[in-house]
Amino acid sequence: MARDMSDKEILKMELDQLKVEVNTPRIAVSTTAPEIIAFVEGLSAEDPLVKGVPEDKNPFKEKGGCIIT
Repeated sequence: MARDMSDKEILKMELDQLKVEVNTPRIAVSTTAPEIIAFVEGLSAEDPLVKGVPEDKNPFKEKGGCIIT
């Protein structure tokens, strides 16, 4: 895509992106970190990566073995 564009068009796109980023509201990490921690801890009981998946509901469990005779 960038190969089809002139340098002027590319610079205009970059300038437009920077204008958007300047107007984006910023919040300090020290303010949002406790909220993020509370959110993650609140959902951790339902998280399969933390809790694990029961064997009967595991879609990746081996269905059967291969027997070589």
